Amino acid sequence: MTRSFRDKLGEGGFGAVYQGKLRSGPFVAIKMLSKSKGNGQDFINEVATIGRIHHTNVVRLIGFCFEGSKRALVYEFMPNGSLDKYISSREDAISLTYKQMYEISLGVARGIAYLHEGCDMQILHFDIKPHNILLDENFIPKVSDFGLAKLYPNDMSIVTLTAARGTIGYMAPELFYQNIGGVSYKADVYSFGMLLMEMASKRRNLNPHADRSSQLFFPFWIYNQLIEEKDIEMDELTNEEMINVKKMFITALWCIQLKPSDRPSMNKVIEMLEGNIENIEMPPKPSLYPNETIQNDLEETSDEIESDADDDSVSFLKETKS
Repeated sequence: MTRSFRDKLGEGGFGAVYQGKLRSGPFVAIKMLSKSKGNGQDFINEVATIGRIHHTNVVRLIGFCFEGSKRALVYEFMPNGSLDKYISSREDAISLTYKQMYEISLGVARGIAYLHEGCDMQILHFDIKPHNILLDENFIPKVSDFGLAKLYPNDMSIVTLTAARGTIGYMAPELFYQNIGGVSYKADVYSFGMLLMEMASKRRNLNPHADRSSQLFFPFWIYNQLIEEKDIEMDELTNEEMINVKKMFITALWCIQLKPSDRPSMNKVIEMLEGNIENIEMPPKPSLYPNETIQNDLEETSDEIESDADDDSVSFLKETKS
């Protein structure tokens, strides 16, 4: 089925992925898990999580197998690979149009919204990043890699973790700082915001080779450009593309707010991306770390997310998670 594991598609923290072919004809991606942690907990996590998911924007698990210490997951094959290779400052990077990026961003948002609210359990992914967004032959995005995912009852708004999980650069700050709010589905919203920022700009958020220090962390630079109504230097765009890119930037800035209670739900994100740009307000400037104002401001405990509708500083957040 794998031609002796000759066609390697990639490798991640949980193991290598190879191309294979079923006897019935279709190509598949076979994820060979490396030494399992916690008595194979990563394998159990992925099978248990993705086995209950059926959505066009989530990768489909075809099967799994294990023999002794060897474990493998068999997924539908994504011929256009991961989104990672389309977001790069390298000159040889493969380019997608801004229309494609916008459509992909909507698909990813719909996939994550389904994980949060469309299943019998809420599924928190905890590792949303370009590498884990796969593209099929029509560039329809699929959320993949559920090795770090956790399942919780739908009525649980704050969840318990024994350790921070995810990828640096996409991990929500509440995974490190307990004084800004509890861990919830808003952690995935933050990761999506960092991803969305990279999709809109087609570049990495952190650029150590930036000409100006203000461009070192791209979200800060974009915020300043938007708030001062300056032109953002990008490739030649149509008016429609420019509006969609601007919507992506503003939505991303909402998603990466420091306090989880200031971030929208994924369904609200979809509404913002699909709606009129005139209806989206500029958010406060995002912050990387808790500051004195936030620390003094925060007196809520585990019911923080239910009470965010009372926060007048976040004009569009009037819903609570049900």
